[in-house]
Amino acid sequence: MAAPTTPLAAVLAEGPVVLDGGLSNQLQDQGCDLSDELWTARLLADAPGQIEAAHAAYLRAGARVLTTASYQATYQGFAQRGRSERETSQLLRRSVELARRAARGLPEVWVAASVGPYGAMLADGSEYRGRYGLSVGELERFHRPRIDALAAAGPDVLALETVPDTDEAEALLRAVDGVGLPVWLSYTISGGRTRAGQPLAEAFALAATVPEVIAVGVNCSAAQDIGPAVAVAHAVTGKPVVAYPNGGEWDAVARTWRDTPLDVAALVRGWRSDGARLIGGCCRVGPRDIARVAAALAHP
Repeated sequence: MAAPTTPLAAVLAEGPVVLDGGLSNQLQDQGCDLSDELWTARLLADAPGQIEAAHAAYLRAGARVLTTASYQATYQGFAQRGRSERETSQLLRRSVELARRAARGLPEVWVAASVGPYGAMLADGSEYRGRYGLSVGELERFHRPRIDALAAAGPDVLALETVPDTDEAEALLRAVDGVGLPVWLSYTISGGRTRAGQPLAEAFALAATVPEVIAVGVNCSAAQDIGPAVAVAHAVTGKPVVAYPNGGEWDAVARTWRDTPLDVAALVRGWRSDGARLIGGCCRVGPRDIARVAAALAHP
């Protein structure tokens, strides 16, 4: 289960790298029940083989970055299910080990340890709103233990993802200071603003001078919002951009997904031209979609 020999940041300087897609939709397609509030994180304890199989499905589709099943894995969330801090630390480590195991034997596959937002732990859709009523310091104290545990497991990069507002972004950037790993910072957005309503230029600027940040961008957002955001992220930071949209839009009132047909090939080539270097999918983007992304990016 060795790590790749080339740092991800060095590869991004050469050209785009294909991310995986949504872990939850692939696990559901494999027959897993994700109705629990721990979502995919529950399977770290109950069905780790299913997580490894999902990672393998994306590798077969052409992904070269695997994102761990730790998005909703927190000390607080597992404590509510009777798990001790020691057990939670072991599960966080397992999330990295499962991705690394799935990549065994394949050259240059990177593992991104997912650090989801505070709202994911609440399991009430707060990650699509932000503004939790907590200070930056309180959010930093929430995130740091999990970040430290994931970093100790040896991923190649930390994915600070689905961040809804600049307060949480600031807290996360503080929490990774000195952790010794590269990170990417990815907001969830609506139109030209974060979910909490801040202008994207202001949001991306927070990461512009942070040395740990190797990419900045957007995820878990409507595909039509990705292109303009990629251009802003690259212009503001000069860093490689990460882009992985949803394959539909979440209707918070009806609590269901509205699928959005995507011309994946046309979209990703435009994103690449504007500075995107880590490109894949988020919710409702599966292995077949990632295969199309990989095919599109294989050609100039």
